[in-house]
Amino acid sequence: MTVTIKDIAKRAGVSFSTVSKALRSSPLVTEATKKRVLQIANEMSYLPNNAARSLVSRRTYSIGVVWPSVERVTHSVLITNINAKLEAHSYTTLLSINQMVAAVDTFNRFVVDVILVFDDQQTVFDRSTLTSNVPILFYGILGDTPYPTIDTNRKKAIDLAFEHLAELGHQRIAYMGKLSTDDHFQEQKVSSFVEKSREFNMPEREHMVISTDAMDLYDGYSATKLLLTGTRCPTAIISGSYDLTRGILKAAKELSIDVPNSLSIVSYDHIPQMAELDTPMTAVGVPISKVADTITQVLLDIANVKEVQFSIVLEPEIIVRKSTHIVPTVHSTL
Repeated sequence: MTVTIKDIAKRAGVSFSTVSKALRSSPLVTEATKKRVLQIANEMSYLPNNAARSLVSRRTYSIGVVWPSVERVTHSVLITNINAKLEAHSYTTLLSINQMVAAVDTFNRFVVDVILVFDDQQTVFDRSTLTSNVPILFYGILGDTPYPTIDTNRKKAIDLAFEHLAELGHQRIAYMGKLSTDDHFQEQKVSSFVEKSREFNMPEREHMVISTDAMDLYDGYSATKLLLTGTRCPTAIISGSYDLTRGILKAAKELSIDVPNSLSIVSYDHIPQMAELDTPMTAVGVPISKVADTITQVLLDIANVKEVQFSIVLEPEIIVRKSTHIVPTVHSTL
């Protein structure tokens, strides 16, 4: 027998509307009442009738997400955070790893409430021509889209990393990441590093930008092995991503190079996993919880037909851990 909201209301001794509000976590219901209603709903194995709810509210309580990759750790951490926050508001997250246009078309057919597009910058497509009957929120580079966009200040993040290492006395600082004019995410980081190198009059900066094929663990590992067994060894590395950093640490360990006493590392990607590495990592970027909070709130505002800020840029922070140290007087290992 199907359990309804009326059944829960009768058992809880409250009105039908109170149960409805409690199940949607409405602030109009006290926490004690919410807790009692949810407990009773759970005991009665209540399953919400989303179809009926959609007919009444003209909403599906679902968010479509166009996702660039299932491989990068930071991406996974972010979508997990967003999903948990949306779930707390009774929303379902639908994920698509199809190309942007195909995914947006699919979500239009499903009639989700909002589409969140993680712009991976790899799709050759004029984003300004993207059409959708469903509201869209972009997370990526600002501009070239008629839709609201949330972005992060990657340039400032690399500035923070460089300045921190310079304050510790490092003059031979390398940047490691994917060098591609087609990927503006990575291009911003590299251009910031080059500008800071010039500002601080760092020598031989052309040798200190280390290109990787991708942004994964193996790419960081192989590039670091070549770098640290060559003749132009840095005393510090700024890594373009968490995954690259894992590879850098693996290579340094195999080469018996002590981090941070012989080599300091600062990594882009402000995620909790940075603190759990073998050497807790000094990190720059916007805290992933802040990114998730901002994206979730804007999605909810759009779903509730509220006015939202068209362009939001989140500012980065630096958190100093054990992976950075004052520059060694003699780089004995190298």
